[in-house]
Order: sequence, then structure tokens, then C-alpha cells
Amino acid sequence: MKLNYKRTILIGFAFLSICAFWQFYDNEIPKILKYNFNLGETATGAIMALDNVFALFMLPFFGALSDKTDTRFGKRIPYIFIGTVMAITFLTILIQVARPSGNLVFFIVILLLLLISMGIYRSPAVSLMPDLTPAPVRSAGNAIINLMGALGGVFTLVMTILLVKAANNAADTNYTPLMVSIVVLMAVSIMILVLTIKERSIKKQIEKEGGLGSLGEKIEKEIKENEATDKLPKEVFRSLSFLLLSVAFWYMAYNAVTTAYTRYVEEVWNLKDGSYATTLLIATVAAVLSYIPIGIISSKIGRKKTILGGVVIMTICYLVAAFLPHYTNSINIFFALIGIGWAAINVNSYPMVVEMSKSGDIGKYTGTYYTFSMAAQVFTPILSGMLLEYVSYRTLFPYAVVFSCLAFCTMIMVKHGDVKPAKKESILENFDVDD
Repeated sequence: MKLNYKRTILIGFAFLSICAFWQFYDNEIPKILKYNFNLGETATGAIMALDNVFALFMLPFFGALSDKTDTRFGKRIPYIFIGTVMAITFLTILIQVARPSGNLVFFIVILLLLLISMGIYRSPAVSLMPDLTPAPVRSAGNAIINLMGALGGVFTLVMTILLVKAANNAADTNYTPLMVSIVVLMAVSIMILVLTIKERSIKKQIEKEGGLGSLGEKIEKEIKENEATDKLPKEVFRSLSFLLLSVAFWYMAYNAVTTAYTRYVEEVWNLKDGSYATTLLIATVAAVLSYIPIGIISSKIGRKKTILGGVVIMTICYLVAAFLPHYTNSINIFFALIGIGWAAINVNSYPMVVEMSKSGDIGKYTGTYYTFSMAAQVFTPILSGMLLEYVSYRTLFPYAVVFSCLAFCTMIMVKHGDVKPAKKESILENFDVDD
């Protein structure tokens, strides 16, 4: 069975628009909160954690709700269309009206409505690909979706470099050109999706060709057979617990840096325009380019060693960045290595969780994995923000070093789920990673 590449790319436009937005949100909203509304780092961190708080309950809710939806436009498209239109509207109001108003309460209300809009269609957008792709080729399909998402993030970073100009006062930065470029991208992406992807007819076509080949029935049968049976063996549960702690720790480190980096470069390295985006762009591209070699390395030395190698690389780079007194081009090299280290973790961590779960429990342990990663991303902007505000901006990279070291220590204790993954059937499948 072959993957329909054209259809999958068209489906991927939804994820492209999502990633373009989140790249802008993570990079620029903290700066707006700090420089336009004079918020401290703790309050900024708390606000930046809201998207992850919402994700904890909105993503499963709207994912399940769209499962039960049946319209002439399909199950997922209505949520994707409505959510995107709302997001475009509130993003425009946020930048063009709420930001210049100087009214913090108004800004936060619009920001909350924007986050709710994104939460409405994130799960349906991600679910659309497996809905319309036979199970045997979903790995390759997910790879294309991830590449489309990376393209969305790269778009925003490139537009930031081109359109965000330095201002004497950071509060006077003109975000309108960048915002317009993202709004146009989101609008065009969603129109392409709506006009080309007809959910109901595609599903009928796939069923005529042999069906979606879902493993759900098999899993359901196994659940019934093992419903009241034993839990995970004690030693496996111990390994899983340490792995989940590792997930939390490396997200604590990485998310602290990505959330505060745009302010750090202004306060410590004195970068006053969008040139920081070059560093993040290099990290993103390096991560994408490293998926294939990392997949090969994992197949030879195993997932655990590959993850540990990634953690070590990131820790060293955080440590180097902590001692840099000002911005130099060499930082791009270290951020490229950070991207490679993060890719080494992402390619292998979630599969290790799945490896330790029973087939009927995959959904449960997937949820647990995301609970740990999301909880870390809720907590770390607040904790790191307190250190930035009440101690020094210089605490950012040492903070990341500490939690990366903790991740290494807990990962050492993981004794199960470490297999040498089989060689990918195609080059494309190396991009099937968890983001």
C-alpha cells in the first residue's frame, strides 16, 4: 500500500499554519509582555504557561469531540476552519488593537481567546492525517506532517529576520508586517486544505481500496482479554517512572530556554532586532537534517544511548552559552548542536514509552507521556521566570544545565524499553518523530 503524498502534503497545511503561529507566540509574546506592559519575568512566565495549561484539557476534549462529529464537511475540517478563522481574528486584534491600547487586562483577555481558538483545532488538525491514511503508511504520513510543521516554523523565523526591524525602544517594535505575513499564511493554508481535502469522499475512496486498516479492533480485543490482568512488572514500572521524570526534566530545561531566549538576547547580549531568529532557524534546520543520521545511530547503539548522547550535547551547549558575555556568530554552532541533541531525544523517547506499555494500554501511556511533558512546560516558565526576575538573567542557561543533568541521571536509571529500532523502510520515515 502506497502513501498518497499529494493528499498528505495538503493535509499538512493545517499543521504548517499551527507551527507558524506557535513560533511567533513563543518568540514575540514574552517580549510584548515585558516591554509593552512592563511585566516581571515571573508574571510573564505564568502567562506563557497558559497555552500548556489549556492544552492539558482542551486537546483531549476537542479531539474526542471531533471524533463524534459528523457533518457534510467531515469530522475535523469544521473545527480546523472555525478555529483558524477565530485565531486569525484574535491575533489581528491582539497586535493591532490590544497591544497599542496599553491595557493589560484587555490584552490578556484577547490572548486567552486566541489560545482557546488554537486549542479548538489543534487536535482535529493532527488527527486528520491518520483519519485519511491507511495504518501501514501512517509513519511516512506523520513524517510529512512533521516536515510541514517545521516549514511553518521556518517561515516565521525567516519573516522575523526580514520584517522585524530594530527600534530604540523595544516597546516600539513594529510587529504589523510579521503579523500580516503569518495571518496570510494561515488563511492561505486553511483555504488550500478546505478546497482540496473532502473528508467524507476521501474516506469512502480509501474504504473501496481496502479500508483504513486500523489496528483499533485488534487493540480493543487485547484490552478485553487483559482487562483485569496484571499491571506492569515492578522493574518495568520503575524504568517507566524514571523515563517520565527524564521527559519532565529535559522539557524543563529546553522550554525555559525557548520561552526566555528572545528576552535574554536583548537583556544580556544586547540584540535589539529580529536577528535572534537566525539562531533559532539554524537550530530548527539542524534538527530536521539530523533525523536521518539519528535514526541510523539509534538502530546501531540503541535508543537509550542515543538519548543520553543528546542530553550530554545539549548540556554542554547550555554551559557554553552561560559563559558567553555577548552574542557572537559561534553561538549559532552551539544552537545547531542543541537542535541535534533535541532531535536525538524526540526520535527515541516516546517510542521507549510505547515499548514498555502493553498494546491495549498505548493510549493511556501516551497520555501519561504528554502529561509529564506538558506539566513541565507549565511549571518551567514560572520557575525560570522567578530566577530571571529576582536573581539575574544570567541564571537562564545554568538553570537549563541543572535540569539537563537531572534528566541524564534519571535516564541512566531506565533499564527497559531500550531496543535498537529496525531500519526505516524509507528515508521519509526518519522524520516520524514526536514534537
